[in-house]
Amino acid sequence: MDQTDQTDRMDRTDGAGLVNPGGGGHLDTLLEGRPDTAPDGFPEELADALVGVQRLIRRRVRAELPDARLRGGEVELLRLTATHPGIGISEAARKLGLAGNSVSTLVNQLVKDGWLVRETDPADRRAARLLPTPAAETRLADWRRRRADVVRRQVARLDDTDRDALRAALPALLRLTDTLREEDA
Repeated sequence: MDQTDQTDRMDRTDGAGLVNPGGGGHLDTLLEGRPDTAPDGFPEELADALVGVQRLIRRRVRAELPDARLRGGEVELLRLTATHPGIGISEAARKLGLAGNSVSTLVNQLVKDGWLVRETDPADRRAARLLPTPAAETRLADWRRRRADVVRRQVARLDDTDRDALRAALPALLRLTDTLREEDA
């Protein structure tokens, strides 16, 4: 799989076209066209809702960013290097669930574009350490701020009951994230 396929895979969180391409809509729109599921359709409905929310947030934030758009895989790698400065390519590939050569391709592009620095690992001269540039750290901070603003505005439009339900669901969603990470390890 080439770099485009890999980054498209990371950027395209739902290949079934379940989310309204216009970026609008209610949960019904997100679930429209969803195939019938087993009696307990909750897992699929949850996954569809999470995908839809993530995609719509990403679209809104991207529309507000002044710089050229980074692809999903590039953003994920930059976020990883910001939280794990000095991470190696192999470890980054493992954490992102990508092939090492795909991460190498992403690294080469991000280095060329000035978002990432590749240093030789002093402990192993054959290995590289990856570090975000100050420009990347600024962009990631701007992304996080804009993303929080988008979510804050949209959550404020909900009624108290829905806001309370989202707040109450957060611990369970974080535990779900942890179990998914554990399964990948």
